[in-house]
Amino acid sequence: MSAFTHDTAARAQGPDWLAARRAAALERFDDTGLPTEAEEIWRYSRISELDLDLYTPVQGEPEAGVPGGAVDAIDAVGARAGLVVTRNGRVAHVELDEALAGQGVELGDLLAAPDGDDLFGSVAASSTDPFTELATGFVTGGALVRVPAGVAVADPIVVVHWVDVDGGAVFPRTVVVLGEGAEGTVIERYQSPDVSAFVDPVIELDVADAARLRYASVQDFGPRVWQVAYQASRVGRDAELTSTAVALGGDYARLRIDARLDRQGGTSRLMAVYFGAGSAMHDFRTLQDHDAPQTTSDLLFKGAVAGTARGVYSGIIRVQPKARGTNAFQTNRNLVLSEGAGAESVPTLEIETDDVRCSHASAVGPIDEEQRYYLESRGVPPDVAERLIVLGFFSEVLERLPSQPLAARLRERLAVRLGGGA
Repeated sequence: MSAFTHDTAARAQGPDWLAARRAAALERFDDTGLPTEAEEIWRYSRISELDLDLYTPVQGEPEAGVPGGAVDAIDAVGARAGLVVTRNGRVAHVELDEALAGQGVELGDLLAAPDGDDLFGSVAASSTDPFTELATGFVTGGALVRVPAGVAVADPIVVVHWVDVDGGAVFPRTVVVLGEGAEGTVIERYQSPDVSAFVDPVIELDVADAARLRYASVQDFGPRVWQVAYQASRVGRDAELTSTAVALGGDYARLRIDARLDRQGGTSRLMAVYFGAGSAMHDFRTLQDHDAPQTTSDLLFKGAVAGTARGVYSGIIRVQPKARGTNAFQTNRNLVLSEGAGAESVPTLEIETDDVRCSHASAVGPIDEEQRYYLESRGVPPDVAERLIVLGFFSEVLERLPSQPLAARLRERLAVRLGGGA
């Protein structure tokens, strides 16, 4: 019998305003149900394999403090301005530099914020994805990062989502708000031990006029985790968002990114690195939505698959009628490292006005044999040569991460995975 019922959601803790939202979201989920691979946005996915009856929504208070397994994920970032740790969807630990707190920077539990009702769903409100509705129905906590107007935060703020309940369904929520002219960096880590879990995160990034946000998410779940994530961003006039996703773990790990540019002069840069081994699948769907003049988006996603793993990228550049002067670019490249692996790449343009510069490019194929021959002819063993080529392929994205200590740690992690390690 399914644990995903209205009664289960009603028993979850939360502020009064959330009860009505939960109920309405679950009504919409009941109307639509789970998606199927017949729907274009779920084409090539493995969504038909998802059995929610295997999972139970995690409720109740978390154990306070930082889980031991999350310490390395935190330390890998290096110097930090603040930290939020959620454990199975509930905020378990918060720390913030006192000087930044004095300037009005806020870190904490989204559901405990005085204006949480206004912040929750303010960027993701237009989503009709059934998993976003499910996440709203069963959310039990969330991380709030808010930098007020005119404040610049030099070091990263780190948010760690730790999942360690076997058979649990977890619904992390993150809301990042930068006021006008603010600057900041937020790095999220999604981690778990080897548990079977379903994780349904929602990330909302709100970048006000002339603000600058550098955001990165690193997903390194255990091999039995299913993730279906949604990231929505809103970028203000003359504001900039640079967003980087790194996906290394999970059985099936999906990230849908909607980047909306509806204020003149806004810029959104989207990057990703993903590596799948074994029978894993990494599934990315993106929308670069231009709805204002002189906006810019630039996407670069790079993936590699080994074993019988699969990679999927499907993205749309949409230029709406009033978005004259748009510059929009989309590039997806994939390396297939074994005969049993595979990748799909489906870039799309939807342009409804003129005076624009738009392009897309995609590639799926094996390692360049000339590169391999060059290294092997100089005495580099074949497995080492392949590892060096793939790491070089990923370096274009990794070197642009907002934390170089994290970039170095991820290179080490990738080297281990490429060598057949866990």
